[in-house]
Amino acid sequence: MSSRQGSSGLPGGLAEAAWQRAERASERAVQESVNAERHERLFVENGRDFHAAMATRHRAVAERHLTTARLQQAYAARLTEAESRGGGLRPLFMAGVAEACGTLSAALTLVGADLGQLAVAASDRPSRGAQDLEYVLTAGPGLDAFRDRRAVYASGAALERRWPGYGSGIAALGLHAVAALPLKVSSDCIGVLSVYDPPPALARAGKFRTVADALADGVLIGPDSDPGLYGGADLRAVVHQAVGVLTEQTGGSVADALALIKARAFALGVPLESVARRVISGDLDLR
Repeated sequence: MSSRQGSSGLPGGLAEAAWQRAERASERAVQESVNAERHERLFVENGRDFHAAMATRHRAVAERHLTTARLQQAYAARLTEAESRGGGLRPLFMAGVAEACGTLSAALTLVGADLGQLAVAASDRPSRGAQDLEYVLTAGPGLDAFRDRRAVYASGAALERRWPGYGSGIAALGLHAVAALPLKVSSDCIGVLSVYDPPPALARAGKFRTVADALADGVLIGPDSDPGLYGGADLRAVVHQAVGVLTEQTGGSVADALALIKARAFALGVPLESVARRVISGDLDLR
């Protein structure tokens, strides 16, 4: 924690740092726009397709940096407001992501090569519950988007048809549609952005793809990156710790221990971390 402390109880300088990140992202967007304009002029002069392609590329990168700047500005504004109130919890970065997608509920999940969730950050309780549901069931639009490296959209009864148990589960959370987009970095995929109850017009306009690109190559990776989303990401450490405890108790495999914890959380209808903490404390015996 910084030695500089604000009256709100938040570490001092958080808002200032966010405003600075926003400014740097805006500067990068301006530079990319300048590069695009240069190639556009050259294309007019000599008609070479190379310059047309480079102009298009620079325009896309400029848009990504501009979106990153807007996300940082939204986060900075929330931090500034929290500091002015003189108290309260630190705002969630994902709240601004959800707002940029025209909804209240959005989540980002970092996914490993084994399709397991490494970390999750959510804007609110429903979106976090939806991520837990995918983790427990090992099925859902986010996993499909990651596995197939393409956007997935489903709503209403189609959710239940495609992923039995998942559709009814998120309906119980008050959610009725999902747009899931892979977070691509070069030729790799590092996770998924899930947008819940998204406005169809924004989905059709490609807005979510722009936000996902900004998150992947601007927030999670880049000069001002923070994979922890400024304190908003849960690394699921308590679940992994509980798996270790249960493995020692049963002598079984890690996969079996995780399956037991997931099954109990699903049966009880409680967050995965709740069951994990009870296993660790000895309050719950799954043997």
